[in-house]
Amino acid sequence: MRSALVRSRKLGSVAEAVGNTPLVRLHHVGRDAPSVEIYAKLEFCNPGGSVKDRAALRMMTEAFKSGQLTSDKILIDSTSGNTGVAYSIFGAALGVRVQLVMPSNVSKPRKDIAAAFGTEILFSDPMEGSDGAIRRVREIVAADPDRYFYPDQYSNPNNPLAHYHGTGKEILDAVGDRITHFVAGLGTSGTIMGTSRRLHEHTHPIRCIAVEPTEALHGLEGLKHLPSSLVPAIHDARAYDETFRVSTEDGWDMADRLAQDEALHVGHSSGANVFAALEIAKRLHAEGRGGCVVTILCDRGDRYFLPMKWEKRYTW
Repeated sequence: MRSALVRSRKLGSVAEAVGNTPLVRLHHVGRDAPSVEIYAKLEFCNPGGSVKDRAALRMMTEAFKSGQLTSDKILIDSTSGNTGVAYSIFGAALGVRVQLVMPSNVSKPRKDIAAAFGTEILFSDPMEGSDGAIRRVREIVAADPDRYFYPDQYSNPNNPLAHYHGTGKEILDAVGDRITHFVAGLGTSGTIMGTSRRLHEHTHPIRCIAVEPTEALHGLEGLKHLPSSLVPAIHDARAYDETFRVSTEDGWDMADRLAQDEALHVGHSSGANVFAALEIAKRLHAEGRGGCVVTILCDRGDRYFLPMKWEKRYTW
């Protein structure tokens, strides 16, 4: 424990609470690879409850600076949920109207949370997933471009820049030269792009691994199977060193294990990240090497709790 008390921060608005999330060591999960440290960054500690707060806030604040976003415009974007929640909370904080296009099968808690902040939700075909939501929002904006600000999280450079200036720097501040590997999922790809670029600038080599679902039809909400999806414009495979594929079952099972063994109730994309991080740690341990693997816990598990429970009974 620290020998001195840390003063509480005084904030001007909830937007100032984004970032500087804790990094916690996974002692129990890590017992399978005792020579390797495994750390998880608790992104659910952001005010909107997920890693997406970082990108959403930066995209909005930079758009205000450039004049692309004003109080007269409606912010609209496609989302599977977490970015939508982030837009909603910061829209309420900054006085911006928000509309979101989501696949209609997104978990009910995410819909309810976004709506609680006054956001209008439009639904796309659930069978088309996040790609269908992207196509739908583009149609809406094309029909009345002056009415909307479309940040387009899949193409906006401020998405990865939020992690370059935030997540990557914070990880280095916390573990410094000890870090050997970084693991993050592929969704919009902003987290893995921005963080990897920052970590690759460090004086010591750090291997960055992107996590992707094994199959096109999967249950790891928020992650993209790139070979079967619209590839985000911000994605550049040269930014990371390796792709690690995780099955739906392994991601779900690890999410359950994190709750039971580490008291961390997180979503299934977080489970996939930790599964990949543990497999990499086990590989290092088997080779007689030490290491320090850092991964991302993207959001809390309560956003997936009852509404999607039935899906686990199906074969993906």
